[in-house]
Amino acid sequence: MMGCSSSTCQDLSFPSGAAEGPPGEPDPSDSREFQRRMSSLKQRKEALEQKEDELKESMVRFDKFLKDTEAKQSRALLRAEEGRQTAAQKEAEAATLKEELEGLVQKKERLEKRLHKYRPFAQYLEQVVVQSEEFQEIPELMARFSGLFETQNILAEREQALQKAVENARAELLKVVEEKNDEILHQNNQLADLQLRLEEVRTQALQWESRWVHIQNTAAQKTLLLGQIKMAALNLFHMVCKQKKEVPPVAVEDTEGQLEQVRWETESQSSISQTLGSPSTLLSPIPQVQKAH
Repeated sequence: MMGCSSSTCQDLSFPSGAAEGPPGEPDPSDSREFQRRMSSLKQRKEALEQKEDELKESMVRFDKFLKDTEAKQSRALLRAEEGRQTAAQKEAEAATLKEELEGLVQKKERLEKRLHKYRPFAQYLEQVVVQSEEFQEIPELMARFSGLFETQNILAEREQALQKAVENARAELLKVVEEKNDEILHQNNQLADLQLRLEEVRTQALQWESRWVHIQNTAAQKTLLLGQIKMAALNLFHMVCKQKKEVPPVAVEDTEGQLEQVRWETESQSSISQTLGSPSTLLSPIPQVQKAH
């Protein structure tokens, strides 16, 4: 990163010990303006560094938020898996109950067939009652039949209850699956949005870094150019002083005053040469201006 402190820029622009001029000399306003600009650039640099720190803190918070979101998504997936396991267990129980129900239905069908089969043998049953020591009368035998019929009704009611339980379990399973799918989709969308925002923040950070580098390069180039201009003006002023063999009361840091002396001396010699008609004898050639590095 290129930069130039105030003291370094002064070393490039002015010789040592030239910061204070003799009493009564003009106020070095250009030096103060330069210092003010350098202070402004320093403040802008500090503001940009603070903005960069804020962006870095924002990126850290986004990373933490992404980690929290991934943890929530993992918990949601775990709950969905538990829901699926519960649904599978209920389906297994429903299958067991269905098998039991099918066995009871088959038993009922067998009992009905047996009842139909033995109905024509009522007289035979009467004879059996007469001959049997267990049943004294036919109603006792019918009571046994009634008991079997009540069992049939109980089995029918149980079948309906089981069918209703299976339907409720299936409806609950579908509801749980839909809710978990919606939750997973929402979490995925939120994660995609956060990733997009993270990329935007990273892009902004790169843009600010590029701007900061450009500002530093521009400040260094302008500082170097200003130093070269001041050095060239000082060289011209020294050449004029050598020709005049006197040093006007102009401070070393007063670039405008130096240029004004050079302009005044050039106009004076030009006027004299026009009057005498021999400009080459009055004004010696000005050598090439030495540039400051």
